[in-house]
Amino acid sequence: MSLDQLRRFLKKMQSDASLKDEVLSSSTADDVALIALRRGYEFSGDELLRFSGKKVGRVTVQKNDVPGEYN
Repeated sequence: MSLDQLRRFLKKMQSDASLKDEVLSSSTADDVALIALRRGYEFSGDELLRFSGKKVGRVTVQKNDVPGEYN
C-alpha cells in the first residue's frame, strides 16, 4: 500500500511546482516522507530510498550520496 502512496505522491509532484521545489530542497529521504505525510501520502524514507532508480511519469527517484561531516 505504501508504494502505491509513493507513486501517487511522485505523480502529484509533476503538477505541483511548489511541492517539487520543497522536495528538491529537502536533505534526506525521511524529510521527503514527512513532506508527503503532511499532504496525506504515507511512506517511509527507507521505502523512498529503495525506490531509487525507478521512474514514475516524468519523475525519476535518485539517491544522492552526501558525505557526512567529520571533525
